[in-house]
Amino acid sequence: MSIITLTTDFGIKDHFAGIFKGKIYSLFPETNIIDISHSIDKFNVLEASYLLATSYTHFPKGTVHIVAVDASRNSDTNHVAMLYDGHYFIGADNGIFGGLTNKKNPEKIVQITIHDRLIDGSSDLDVFATVATHLAKGGEMTVIGSPLTEIKKMNMLVPILDDNLNSIRGHVVYIDDFGNCVTNISKNYIEEVAKGRQFSVRFSVYTINRVKNNYADFKNNKTAELNAMAGNEIALFNQDGFLEIAVYRSNPNRSGSAHTLLGLKMQDAVIVEFET
Repeated sequence: MSIITLTTDFGIKDHFAGIFKGKIYSLFPETNIIDISHSIDKFNVLEASYLLATSYTHFPKGTVHIVAVDASRNSDTNHVAMLYDGHYFIGADNGIFGGLTNKKNPEKIVQITIHDRLIDGSSDLDVFATVATHLAKGGEMTVIGSPLTEIKKMNMLVPILDDNLNSIRGHVVYIDDFGNCVTNISKNYIEEVAKGRQFSVRFSVYTINRVKNNYADFKNNKTAELNAMAGNEIALFNQDGFLEIAVYRSNPNRSGSAHTLLGLKMQDAVIVEFET
């Protein structure tokens, strides 16, 4: 069974996502197409990179992941295909795969070179669909591209540890549909630096002294206690193991969220400070 996933900034109002699927099915009717998201903020490579890095491991090895966000080819941005951790990734070399390659090196990368083999008027989507179906059928990467040794990375994805090992400076890299603000600081990294020390989370004018392990931590609280917490800022580790800032039980459409109530935006700084 072959699987091709789609991560795009096409949205759901227009027909682009549907057309894209039609192109893929026309080339490989037997494949299975799964939408990761079509609601990436327009041209937001950072957001797409986070979502991709935290999603791909939930799929079997051999899955082909297409990322069509800021995907146009130009004089200094080529289209690439990458084999990483047993998965195939296709997209523009614009730093979008930095959330993966910052952790470990890919097994293989190629610069896609099939553009002039397609009929006149073919779009980036035609190129991605052709490459994806070729790989999903078990085709070799060397048929669709020439070897590369590295691709672009994004420094914004890497949290910074201060020289005294007393704080980690990260950034908001994703804002989910609840308005929760996800950082690039992982629980594993905090525990590695903390070495048993207590820590707090600071951003803007706010300081949070206790970080929940996950939302399941609230199950031991009584209903009255939870109701009293509604609207308060909280910090916790999300299901992907990253530090997240939220407003407890907030509805972004009625009462607001961490994004709107606390004023957090993409790339805003979030600092973890350790006891000294």
